[in-house]
Amino acid sequence: MSDHEKQRARYIAGTEGAPPVPPPGGYRGARREAFGPTPSPTVVAPAPAVEPKKPANALGWIALATSILFAVILLGTLIAAATDLLYGITMLALQLVVVAVIVAALFSARGRMLGAIALVVTMLFNVATVGGMSALQTSASGNYEGTKTAAQKHAEAYPAIKGTDPQQTLSQQSLEEVRAQADAMFADVRARLTEEFGYSWTPVGDEDLRPERNGYGGESMLVEYTSASWATNEPIQDYDRKLEVMAVISEVVVDHGLWDLYSFNDPTMSGIDTGMIAKLYGSDDPRTQTTWEYYTENFPDPLRFYATINDLSNDRDGGFLASREAQNARTGEPLEGLQLTVIASGVLSEADREEFETRLQDYPGFE
Repeated sequence: MSDHEKQRARYIAGTEGAPPVPPPGGYRGARREAFGPTPSPTVVAPAPAVEPKKPANALGWIALATSILFAVILLGTLIAAATDLLYGITMLALQLVVVAVIVAALFSARGRMLGAIALVVTMLFNVATVGGMSALQTSASGNYEGTKTAAQKHAEAYPAIKGTDPQQTLSQQSLEEVRAQADAMFADVRARLTEEFGYSWTPVGDEDLRPERNGYGGESMLVEYTSASWATNEPIQDYDRKLEVMAVISEVVVDHGLWDLYSFNDPTMSGIDTGMIAKLYGSDDPRTQTTWEYYTENFPDPLRFYATINDLSNDRDGGFLASREAQNARTGEPLEGLQLTVIASGVLSEADREEFETRLQDYPGFE
């Protein structure tokens, strides 16, 4: 066997049925592809032509401008607090016009987008929503000027108080007379109680003048007068001593033209339900009450006189002490003892009397 045949036999031994191996160096003209088969070229389809977008038509712009203008008008009305204008015929007619323009724009292909925006603006700002906002603003501020008739505004300026005869106001004590009488009574009560029981005194708070409402939605020319108070520095806890103190005060106020003192806290005198007395004064028994409250007046004049005794010795649970401490923190008044106060409602200052009479001439039949 030749060398060539031996070499060939060595390569094909044990390969029965397999294809023959290539000769050394491979077949002539053969080419190896390093990265697999070459992909076939891809054919790209041309993109479809895009039609140019058409601008919105004039109807869409008109709808948007109209809705914005209407919203600005409503907001201006809201700022001016002119609630009555919001529900007027003119404003409702304008809103109908705006709605009609928006609907027309929505049915137009080129105006639909702007019409939808206009619709959103109108839904946010319309007579109903802005009217509700205006009503809330008016309620919070108390300014109802825009909703009142001329007759209502005229009644608002009524100088007296509805249900009270203005002539009674003119004939009763003036503010200055009430103040002078209160000061005189306080001085005499303090002198008597100091002389008989040795009490010392502390002024409490300041005089307060609160304008009285006239019953027609405005303020009258009258005021409610609350005097500065006077309080003893010493406590008054003994039952008999309390009765003696109130008896002395009664003598003094009667000398100043008032009626005898009247007890609110004593069930036998006041006629108030005992349950209510216990709630107001700590007990329905004057011997164990935390508070005594006596009262008198000089009707038909407006002066009302109050004498109050606070007694911490009858405080069973500490609640009354806590309330007195809070009051002391506000006004500086003693925690317990006697306190004197005068209140007069619907009084006219002498300085305002002439103007009061002049203004009354514009209100014949008012009372």
